[in-house]
Amino acid sequence: MITSVLVANRGEIACRVFRTCRAWGVRTVAVHSDADANALHTREADAAVRLPGAAPADTYLRGDLIVKAAVAAGADAVHPGYGFLSENADFARAVRDAGLVWIGPPPEAIEAMASKTRAKELMGVAPLTDAALVTEADLPVLVKAAAGGGGRGMRVVRRLADLDAELTAARAEATSAFGDGEVFVEPYLENGRHVEVQILADSHGTVWALGTRDCSLQRRHQKVIEESPAPGLTPGLTAELHDLAVRAARAVDYVGAGTVEFLVADGRAHFLEMNTRLQVEHPVTEAVFGIDLVALQFRIAEGHALEADPPRARGHAVEARLYAEDPASGWAPQTGRLHRLTVPDGIRLDTGYTDGDDIGVHYDPMLAKAVAHAPTRAEAVRRLAGALERAVIHGPVTNRDLLVRSLRHAEFTSGRMDTGFYDRHLADLTRSAPDPLAPLAAALADAATHAGRFGGWRNLPSQPQVKRYAVAGEEHEVRYHHTRDGLTAEGVHVVHAGPDRVVLETDGVQRRFDIARYGDRIHVNTTALTALPRFPDPTTQHVPGSLLAPMPGTVVRVAEGLTEGATVQAGQPLLWLEAMKMEHRITAPVTGRLTALPAGLGRQVEMGALLAVVESD
Repeated sequence: MITSVLVANRGEIACRVFRTCRAWGVRTVAVHSDADANALHTREADAAVRLPGAAPADTYLRGDLIVKAAVAAGADAVHPGYGFLSENADFARAVRDAGLVWIGPPPEAIEAMASKTRAKELMGVAPLTDAALVTEADLPVLVKAAAGGGGRGMRVVRRLADLDAELTAARAEATSAFGDGEVFVEPYLENGRHVEVQILADSHGTVWALGTRDCSLQRRHQKVIEESPAPGLTPGLTAELHDLAVRAARAVDYVGAGTVEFLVADGRAHFLEMNTRLQVEHPVTEAVFGIDLVALQFRIAEGHALEADPPRARGHAVEARLYAEDPASGWAPQTGRLHRLTVPDGIRLDTGYTDGDDIGVHYDPMLAKAVAHAPTRAEAVRRLAGALERAVIHGPVTNRDLLVRSLRHAEFTSGRMDTGFYDRHLADLTRSAPDPLAPLAAALADAATHAGRFGGWRNLPSQPQVKRYAVAGEEHEVRYHHTRDGLTAEGVHVVHAGPDRVVLETDGVQRRFDIARYGDRIHVNTTALTALPRFPDPTTQHVPGSLLAPMPGTVVRVAEGLTEGATVQAGQPLLWLEAMKMEHRITAPVTGRLTALPAGLGRQVEMGALLAVVESD
C-alpha cells in the first residue's frame, strides 16, 4: 500500500498530484531547485527536499538526486508528473531498483514508445530520420525531438536552406528540456486536427480507451485549448482511433495512464506518438468521465484491477491554458510578481501559483489551466469564455484575452478549427482593443486616493489635471478637474470615484471599474496600465535601431562570424535567447550596419536590456 509519494516534478502538476494524495490520506514529498525554494508545490508538501545544482533549469533532470531524496524522505512511491524525467526509462528503473513504487508504465514500455522514432516503427510508420535525404519535394517537414513533448525541439521547415539551422535549434532545445538532443524529420501535414485518446491499462490485461480529445489550437506546437470529446468525428473514425490506441498499448504491454496522439486529416488518422505519462490536458477527460486519473494511477501501481468497461462519458469539457506571455509579441514569455489570480465559481483551476508568487525565467510560463464542464459543447465553451473574461489576473501580461477571443471565434465554436488556427487568425485575435475609459478611471482613482492629503485644490482651477498611461504599448493622456462638487471629466459623468472603484456614466449607461494598484502598474477591470512619469528620464532612452531583450534570458547563440561593423540584412538572425527552456530568435529589424553587440555568448540579460544596435542604411 502506498503511504508516501514523492512527485519528481514541480509547479502545477506537483500540486495536482498532491491534491489526490491528500484525498487518499497519503503523505507528500516535494523536490525543488533553489529557484523553487518558496514555490507553491514546495510549500504544500508535507516534506520538501532541495536538489542541489548550479542551473535551476536542469535540476529536475537529475534522476539520481531525486531517487536519493525519495529514500531520505521516507517515500515509498514516485510519481513523475509530465515533462522532465516522466518518459525516461532509466529513471523509472532507478526508482524501482531503489525499492520504490513507480507510478507509471514499465520501463520497457517507456523505451518502446517514448522515442518517437521507435514508436512510429512499432506502429508501422517510418519517419524520415536522415535529414540529409530531405529534398525540396518533401517540404514542408517537421523537425521533432525524439524524446520530447510540449512543443520543445520542434520546428516547421518550409525552405531547404533553413533546415540545418532549425536542426541545430531543435537539438539545443531538446537537450535543455529533456537531456536528449536526438531529433528526426517527418512530413508536415498542413491544417490537420490534433486528436488524441486517453488510455488506462492495468497489469491484468484490461485497457480502457477514454474517449477523444481535440488539441488543435496550438502555438509553437504547444497546446493552448483542449476539449473532450473531439467535436465532429464520425462514429467510425472514433472507433478507429480507440482501436489504434488500444493496439498501441497492448503492443508494449502498457500499464498505467498514457495518451496516443494522432493527426486527423481528410477523414484519416495518422499516428503521431504515444506519451507514456499523464498529459497536461487530462482534466477534460476526468470531467467528462467523472474520474480521478491520478487516483487510478495509484490503484494500478498498487496492483488493483480496473473494471471490465470504463465509465460512461457525460457532457463536454473544455480546458484553456493560461500563460504568462504576450501573444502579440511573438509569444514572448513574461516574468514578475503574480499579485492575484482568481476565477469565478464553477470553474476548475489547476495551478502551481498563488497570490504573491514570482514567475521566474527558468521554467514553462504556464500559470494555470481553467476547465469548464457542461452538458453540451456550446455551454462548456460559453461558460469557460465568460469565466476567463471575468477572472481577476493581476501581474505580468498573459494570453487571457487571446483565450477568450479564441473560444468565441466562429471557426472554433463551429468545431472547424485545425492546427493552423493561429497562423491564420493571430493578428486579428491579438489586435489591441483596450477599454477607452480605463485610463480615466485609473486617474480618477489615483486622484481620490490623494484627495485627503491634498484636497484637490489648484491655484488655477481652469487648468485640468493631466496624467499619462501606457496601455498595450500605446500612450494615453487623460484630463480631469477637481471642483467643489468633486471630480469631473469631459464627456462623462463621474458617479463615484474612490481608490478601489470608479463608476462612470456615458449616454445614460453606468459602468463600474475595479482598480488595483501595484507600484506603477494599475489594473482597471481586465485592462493593465502603466503610469508614466510626468517628466521622462532621458537616460533610459535608446538610440534608433536598438534591439532590446523581449524577456529575461540567456544568450545561448550568436550568429557565426557576427561582429560589430558587419552589414546585416532585415530579418537576419543575430542571436538567440533561451528563456523558459525555449529558444527565441532575435533578428535585425532593418538592413544596415551592426554598430553595437553588447550581448555576448552566455550573458544573462533582463527584459529590456540592450542586445544590439543596427544602424539603418
